[in-house]
Amino acid sequence: MFFHYLLFFFILAFFPFCSAQNGSIACPLNFTILRPALSNRPQLNPSDDCHFLLQGLRLVLSDYLKRTASFVPPLNASDSCWQSYQSLLPDFHIRSSCGFQTAWISQGCMNLTTKADFEALIPNTTLAGVALNCNQSLDGSACASCTRSLASLQAFYNTNNSIANVSDCTAYPFIYAAAVANYLGPTDEVTAICLFSIDLSDNSNGEGKNWGVIIGVGVGLAVFIVLSWFLYRKHRDLRRDRIRNLEMGRLVDYGSGMISESSNLVKFTFDEIKEATRNFSIGNIIGRGGYGNVYRGYLSDGSEVALKRFKNCSAAGDANFKHEVEVIASVRHVNLVALRGYCTATTPSEGHQRIIVCDLMKNGSLYDHLFGPTKARLSWPIRQKIALGTARGLAYLHYGVQPTIIHRDIKASNILLDDMFEAKVADFGLAKFAPEGMTHLSTRVAGTMGYVAPEYALYGQLTDRSDVYSFGVVLLELLSGKKALTVSNENQPCVVADWAWSLVKNEKALDVIEDGMPELGSPEVLEKYVLIALLCSHPELQCRPSMDQVVKMLETDVSVPSIPERPISLVADIDDIERSRSSGGYQMFSYGSNHNSGDDKEGTSSGS
Repeated sequence: MFFHYLLFFFILAFFPFCSAQNGSIACPLNFTILRPALSNRPQLNPSDDCHFLLQGLRLVLSDYLKRTASFVPPLNASDSCWQSYQSLLPDFHIRSSCGFQTAWISQGCMNLTTKADFEALIPNTTLAGVALNCNQSLDGSACASCTRSLASLQAFYNTNNSIANVSDCTAYPFIYAAAVANYLGPTDEVTAICLFSIDLSDNSNGEGKNWGVIIGVGVGLAVFIVLSWFLYRKHRDLRRDRIRNLEMGRLVDYGSGMISESSNLVKFTFDEIKEATRNFSIGNIIGRGGYGNVYRGYLSDGSEVALKRFKNCSAAGDANFKHEVEVIASVRHVNLVALRGYCTATTPSEGHQRIIVCDLMKNGSLYDHLFGPTKARLSWPIRQKIALGTARGLAYLHYGVQPTIIHRDIKASNILLDDMFEAKVADFGLAKFAPEGMTHLSTRVAGTMGYVAPEYALYGQLTDRSDVYSFGVVLLELLSGKKALTVSNENQPCVVADWAWSLVKNEKALDVIEDGMPELGSPEVLEKYVLIALLCSHPELQCRPSMDQVVKMLETDVSVPSIPERPISLVADIDDIERSRSSGGYQMFSYGSNHNSGDDKEGTSSGS
């Protein structure tokens, strides 16, 4: 019997996280992972270290989430978990000193207890952005990129900031990122420091190890200074040679020199490009634009590609080419066209050449299917797939990368379709980076008539909502089969958004849908898509939703906010102006407010 008691006390002493007292179950949290961190901070006091202990708890909860897909342990494990934590700190009473309540450790945030609960509230594009930025070793700038991407998550689930809880809502994005998004996990030393400010490194070697660190840092600093001086000299010499070459009239290959080596882009030779396109044969042309032609080509490995060849090239235009290559190479998303390689060359017969190589989209562009010579009636499921894919691609550009990328030229011909009719947003030649914190850019207007937002066309005011407007116009084209801008029989310009608005205002939203569309969807879904398109293409910037809100409306049962009355169209005739003057006022319009299909719509716009 004595031996059994001895064994029992031995288990309690050496495996505290497995203990269970007072009827509670054994704690499933592994607090032993904090031992290195606690040994690094031996002197604890309430005023300074309750936050440190709270961060340690969050790290342990992140480890639990990684192992079990649950944010918090069962409620009847609360007491045993606190005792497990307490066993690591015999001289500091955690709960009484810090004011933590026993149940808090198992209550979680807003009834979000599992990974699935949390992910259900966050848009897929936002989660993809977190994965992109956090799935790496989180040191230096990588840590900053990860934490910046986590800042926006709270808005999707935290509706009550007054909740007092040790596993509070503000910590959930960090707990999730360490457990799910980061492949190294929360117990990785770098991850723990970045996301929880917890040092899990083993400093048990004491002063000798500290001296080793100091010596190592000193040697590293000396090496850094020497390498910096060497690189400075090399950069200066290269710059001097470049200037000398320009002065001698020789064109330098800017493209290859300015593109990051880490982008894994293939630099094709001009001979390879000529062979792939049969010397730029007219029969290989699959698209034309103001920039030049797009050719179908076959690489040496047999793969089929699209090659975009810029025309009227000169050294002065290399900056624009570099810009498009860098933008395309910097983003990776299923709904964005991926760049395979590029070519820059200068030949006596062909002059200066700039070419980019992408995967060939077997189904061409959306424009080809809606308005091309081989126009075919797309079924409703395919149109729905194209709309959602385009929205996801744009939402990724706006929220999934830093800095934000504004496309500036969203139109039907820039929405390419693969062999499964998955939408791919293409042609980043006009894209602009939006510096963090800037609400809009004032730029020279670029884009295509009919798709350009009014505030951008009139004042050069460029924001992410400029892309939202263009998306709304494309969505109306997709739904109606009508072009963005046409000319009527009376030789009057007709804007598709004005035409659709007049129908919706008269409660004829379904008349916007193209006649004869195969596999037509339910009237409720069709009407919802029409309203989303009109909300996106609203002339007033503040009335448009963001692209992540658009994705949420398209993906879920979230209703469309009421659409504010539109101002007078730029192409309105005198009768329209007189009617508007007599009606007066600024109104909110909710289609179907007098019949069942519109009963669930809210009374205010989502705004910006």
